[in-house]
Amino acid sequence: MKCKVIVFPGSNCDYDCFYIIDKIFAINVEYVWHKNPTIGPCDFIILPGGFSYGDYLRCGAIARFSPIMNDIIKFAKKGNPILGICNGFQILLETGLLPGALLRNNSLKFICEHVYLKTNFYDTFFTNAIEKDKPLSIPIAHGEGNYFCDRDIIKKLQDNNQIIFQYCNASGEVTNDSNPNGSINNIAGIVNKKRNILGMMPHPERASEKIIGTDDGKAIFQSVINKLL
Repeated sequence: MKCKVIVFPGSNCDYDCFYIIDKIFAINVEYVWHKNPTIGPCDFIILPGGFSYGDYLRCGAIARFSPIMNDIIKFAKKGNPILGICNGFQILLETGLLPGALLRNNSLKFICEHVYLKTNFYDTFFTNAIEKDKPLSIPIAHGEGNYFCDRDIIKKLQDNNQIIFQYCNASGEVTNDSNPNGSINNIAGIVNKKRNILGMMPHPERASEKIIGTDDGKAIFQSVINKLL
């Protein structure tokens, strides 16, 4: 198995993702610079968090036109797994690989804190190793994480079971008070219809070792490895 972490100018979570795959799971992992025209041999792609191109224009809007993205789109259409975290989620939305948009947080402030996530479905590349009915404690760090889409898209997401993660409280209840950024329906992460692409705002790579407070995010990476090995 080989994992590739895509690096854009402004990425700042690429090292964290690389470390988790390399040191925690001992899986072959390589960085791929965004100007590379091809990914190369690969089973799993991570689009890390950060501020690609300084978040100018819109978050992820310029990164969408990086040369590597054409090959990533081809990779996705073959049904291979892609995990987009925070800015990576924003890039996936800009490419059209996932539906909807991410707006400024309703507080209009950058938020950096731990949140709880409810997992709605456990039959995906990214959730099969998650303990059922356990709220995941995972940090967020974003200024534009307010997920938005129109009613038609929400209905499709619901009908196709694509809303994988929702912000919740410590008891697993999805409430207004547990929504940190104003996301519609408390959405924290969605998959595409084929369920091989996950975009999420929380950072599982920052929650994969107990020494840093929680290893709840580790199960997301473990899930992909379970499917591929």
